Amino acid sequence: MTLRDDSNENERELLAKVIKGEIPYHRIDSLTDKETAVRIRRSAVERSYGVELEHIRACSLDLEDATKRNIENMIGAIQVPLGVAGPLKVKGEFAEGSYHIPLATTEGALVASVNRGCSVITGSGGSNVRIFQDVMTRAPVFKLDNVVRAREFADWVKDPEVFSRMKDKASQTTRFGELIGVEPYVTGNTVYLRFSYDTKDAMGMNMVTIATEALTVLIGDEFGAIPISLSGNMCTDKKPASINTILGRGKTVAADVVIPKGLVEERLKCKPETMVDVNYRKNLLGSARAGALGYNAHAANIIAAMFIACGQDAAHVVEGSTAITTMELTKYDDLYCSVTIPALAVGTVGGGTGLGPQGDCLKLLGVKGSGTPPGTNSKKLAEIVAVAVLAGEISLIGAQAAGHLARAHAELGR
Repeated sequence: MTLRDDSNENERELLAKVIKGEIPYHRIDSLTDKETAVRIRRSAVERSYGVELEHIRACSLDLEDATKRNIENMIGAIQVPLGVAGPLKVKGEFAEGSYHIPLATTEGALVASVNRGCSVITGSGGSNVRIFQDVMTRAPVFKLDNVVRAREFADWVKDPEVFSRMKDKASQTTRFGELIGVEPYVTGNTVYLRFSYDTKDAMGMNMVTIATEALTVLIGDEFGAIPISLSGNMCTDKKPASINTILGRGKTVAADVVIPKGLVEERLKCKPETMVDVNYRKNLLGSARAGALGYNAHAANIIAAMFIACGQDAAHVVEGSTAITTMELTKYDDLYCSVTIPALAVGTVGGGTGLGPQGDCLKLLGVKGSGTPPGTNSKKLAEIVAVAVLAGEISLIGAQAAGHLARAHAELGR
């Protein structure tokens, strides 16, 4: 398990010191170039545990960028199979046209299922999709002396002149982000301030965190309240929460389509009324009985696969999974289907979007980088994701209505 045949003496010396514990993993980056640092760390892990990590060596990533922005203690890269589903016809305000959807997954049958849903939506003339809100939030928590002081604080942050000063302060930390609202939530002598921002094409978590930290300094100077934590979990970030389902976080987006009865019978091999009944008893009643926050069949499946493919923060699949799927008969006995995602956190700049493979997937969808005007690309991506989720929901409910689910997994997922 040598480094490689042409490794130099300095490289071998560094490896020996790392294995002995004289140099910690995170220090290697400052002692050599990024490619060598990755190789030394990987070799140290191999020798320490007596394993050969042959597959994670293959990597087309720009190591300089990746280790600067996306990862620490890098030893290689994980490859996830990537497939496409489509074409999917989208009729949005920002996404208009037919798209092939990149899906990175290890779950057999998922791409095939979404592909079938795409076929049904496109065969029905496409899906309407609209964004109803676009805000990223951060909610610091403050401890006041008593409820009297807590009420004074809550009233103070709602003062228009105070908000104007906050808005100016936040704008000093970002070129594109904008503070658009603040709402206090009180529990005894504890006050949470849920700040809302427009983050344009960035998903915006880092942006709003930096801006909110600046605002806590202003609050401390002007009101005298010092935050206990910059995040008090009223944001709510990367956790299932009713506040996100009700008020929204990231993009609140909804998509729908009317599928002709004949197309349901031809492509999905079942009746529209059967799909309505399955959706009602599974997604609505079943989810309610289970105490779920999401009322859907497998929205997280499609969101996760697209997030991994497109360089999104995969942990935000949690919020995306709170989607609500509805199905009902039209007066002509066709099938109306919709999906509403209250909290879809996506961006086309920053984070993992700058990595090469993920950038390729964003290019495929025509959303890489900042849009013109700023904010349009992230909204376009959100619309495409929502319609892809709708495709996945239609296909799975159709498979369950027709009794095909187990057979599909036996053929494609084993």
